[in-house]
Amino acid sequence: MEFTKGHGTGNDFVILPDPDGALDLTPGLLAAICDRRRGIGGDGVLRVVRAAKHPEGAALAGDAEWFMDYWNSDGSFAEMCGNGARVFVRYLLETGLATPSGAALPVATRAGLVRARVEGDAVAVEMRRPRVYAASTATLGHLTLPGAAVDVGNPHLVCALPAGLDLAGLDLTRAPDFDAGVFPTGVNVEFTAPGAPVDGTDSHVLMRVYERGSAETLSCGTGACAVAAVALRDTGVQTGTVAVDVPGGRLTVTVTEDSCWLSGPAVLVATGRLTLPAAEA
Repeated sequence: MEFTKGHGTGNDFVILPDPDGALDLTPGLLAAICDRRRGIGGDGVLRVVRAAKHPEGAALAGDAEWFMDYWNSDGSFAEMCGNGARVFVRYLLETGLATPSGAALPVATRAGLVRARVEGDAVAVEMRRPRVYAASTATLGHLTLPGAAVDVGNPHLVCALPAGLDLAGLDLTRAPDFDAGVFPTGVNVEFTAPGAPVDGTDSHVLMRVYERGSAETLSCGTGACAVAAVALRDTGVQTGTVAVDVPGGRLTVTVTEDSCWLSGPAVLVATGRLTLPAAEA
């Protein structure tokens, strides 16, 4: 099985080229691939398959040639991954599966169609506009924090830390508790603190995230979009540009009236051949 390893601000992925959808991927196999000691290691797997060859991408085959089949590191699938989409596009371009042009490149995902463009060393993807739709809470040990539920094609809960509580000091070795009535399929939980002003942006936020199916990660693209939408709302506006600093670097999110652009570095770091024992599948 051929693979490529890539990351976007430290959010890392194993990329499996499978244009015709021939690979027999199972949750056990995917979890084994993402194992950081016994496999390649990654926050998730990106299978590169033609939209027409995947049952969940066929409906979008007229709009996009490629479908991003994204799976979490525990073998569960996810609707969308913003950093994954950016790394996916970098792979398409560097392997010649897609050709750079003045127009945005369409990619099919479980959350619908996204568009991508290259901005120097960065890749930006346009996704649905985040929808802040409810209040809820997250609990870490004895700490319960209020938060905002946000739909970015996948579910998020954004919790701003009160003054005096250190973002870096949070213990995210265990999953936060949340209201399963609000998030029946699980949720990515973001914890935020204000950052110093950044030129060219309307707000600056520091973020850590615990992703469903992957535990704490160095970055989460859709999480950054959710955080940006809440940050703009809290300043009394609905659109604007927000710098979001994650442990793996900086992402820039621009929320418009109709969509949301996520921009940042997307890097391919290795290619090779993966061999796993049959028992791992």
